[in-house]
Amino acid sequence: MTSKTYPTLRTKRLVLDVFTPADAPTVQLLAGDKDVAVTTLLIPHPYPDGAAEAWIATHQRDFDNGKSIVFAIRLRANHALIGCISLSLEPEHLRAEMGYWIGKLYWNQGYCTEAARAVIQFAFYDLGLKRICAHYFASNPASRRIMQKVGMQREGCLRQHVQKWQQWQDVEIYGILRGEEI
Repeated sequence: MTSKTYPTLRTKRLVLDVFTPADAPTVQLLAGDKDVAVTTLLIPHPYPDGAAEAWIATHQRDFDNGKSIVFAIRLRANHALIGCISLSLEPEHLRAEMGYWIGKLYWNQGYCTEAARAVIQFAFYDLGLKRICAHYFASNPASRRIMQKVGMQREGCLRQHVQKWQQWQDVEIYGILRGEEI
């Protein structure tokens, strides 16, 4: 099977593109920060050696199979890797779940909101999706603010839905339909 060409998205300050094996040490450093890892369900802490390489190796296959698109978030000015944003696709329902993380050094600068806007536009107008949802731990209000800034609406709370490091977490659900984005 021939690999499809991975999309690249550009915003005023960012480039969203494919992760490469050379990104693995930075992924391990940024995502492995305990303050980043605690905000996500699947990022471990400490971040094991080799895990970033294994994760990156799945991206093209999952893209080719229509399962997901995982974008590296890079600064446009110097191409520095600062985070990740992804869509887990459900094409049969014209929907996707968006997920993201940003390295702690880059928090509170609007980068994730900028990336989320670009990904939502791409999902609706390039992929033809109708709906995007996202989840966050209720203990992470910064993620809620990102979702609100891009026009997502609160759809509910799954109380004590998952465990992260032996702590039960409430999971808030937000969603947006094509035409609602701002």
